[in-house]
Amino acid sequence: MHRLAVCSWSLRPRSVAELVARVRECGLRAMQIALDPVREGLLPEPELVRACARQDLVLVSGMMAMAGEDYGTLDSIRVTGGVRPDATWPANLANARANAALARRLGLRLVTFHAGFLPHARSDPERARMLERLRVLAEVFAEQQVGVAFETGQEDAATLLEVLRDLDGLAGVNFDPANMLLYGMGDPVAALRLLAPHVRQVHVKDALPAPTKATWGREVPVGTGGVDWASFAAVLRERVSDVDLCFEREAGESRVADVAAGLRFLRPLLPRAR
Repeated sequence: MHRLAVCSWSLRPRSVAELVARVRECGLRAMQIALDPVREGLLPEPELVRACARQDLVLVSGMMAMAGEDYGTLDSIRVTGGVRPDATWPANLANARANAALARRLGLRLVTFHAGFLPHARSDPERARMLERLRVLAEVFAEQQVGVAFETGQEDAATLLEVLRDLDGLAGVNFDPANMLLYGMGDPVAALRLLAPHVRQVHVKDALPAPTKATWGREVPVGTGGVDWASFAAVLRERVSDVDLCFEREAGESRVADVAAGLRFLRPLLPRAR
């Protein structure tokens, strides 16, 4: 069984009431919640908890954004993404501690985030430094009985698999098929097969590959891009059970309509998903 949800940040809510209304408009009753706006008071925690209880909405997981990330180009996010920059590490560690405590109060069992571009070569000193920081973050969340999962895309699946093994099971994968195409990091279905034992959550998102190397691909509504959803769903049915499928839409001006259309597209492929 897979639960269907939507990512709160995809709906760009300006208030808790607006968030709840838009989740319902999507035709869903569950969401992955961006923790930072709750922690910072933009979506006040008590109001969020009350609204979810009144509207019978479920928070399936949390998401943590890393400080100082610049997604302007592939080069800029390579330098600024995840735990890589020394300048933002103290802020990211402090935010992780606060977000871990928040996640526990909200009853969440999983928080996802981008690790950053993980170097492939084991001899690269940057890799060892990033691995140590990721271990620290995983332990911070584990102290609050919350697991963590790294989002796919910023490195190929084989490199991510090696990193997960090096971390001795402290982290899992938040699998985003579109990110594999957006970053030019390989075939999403092949990557899902390789990473399946470690997948803790899936982001339902679609994209078209970049027309030229070293440039961004383009995110598009689910079912209209380069993801082979029939094959992707088959791997989910066969190898990845009981994980949440969270619709994420980060482009376009009709987010609610796009998520609702994606939901209609996906349901026949995963008839047991609810």
